[in-house]
Amino acid sequence: MNLNMRLATLLSGLVLALCLSGNVLAMSLEEAKNQLETVKTEGQVGETQSGYLKVVGSNGQAEDVVEVINEARRKEYARIAQKHDIPVTQVETVAGQKAIEKTPAGQFVEIDGQWKRK
Repeated sequence: MNLNMRLATLLSGLVLALCLSGNVLAMSLEEAKNQLETVKTEGQVGETQSGYLKVVGSNGQAEDVVEVINEARRKEYARIAQKHDIPVTQVETVAGQKAIEKTPAGQFVEIDGQWKRK
């Protein structure tokens, strides 16, 4: 196989990989932050005791928001845990409690595995 054929094959594979990962690249953290209040108000997303968001009802946009925001939360929780030399689970639990407390009436929270409107 000549160099041009190898390069074409490599580029085709790269294009395919990028297409398949398009969902992951579809939303930036800033876009997710901008859409978070909307998906929470619409009842698509709720806060959990674990400190992370979860999709209440299936919606592609809500799933993307949850994925992006939760990844940012994971990184921040790990940073805080390392800074204070405590387990990440402790940070997650405290963050979950605070998020549930701050959740406005009418939005969903997950308590002991059950969704409830606050």
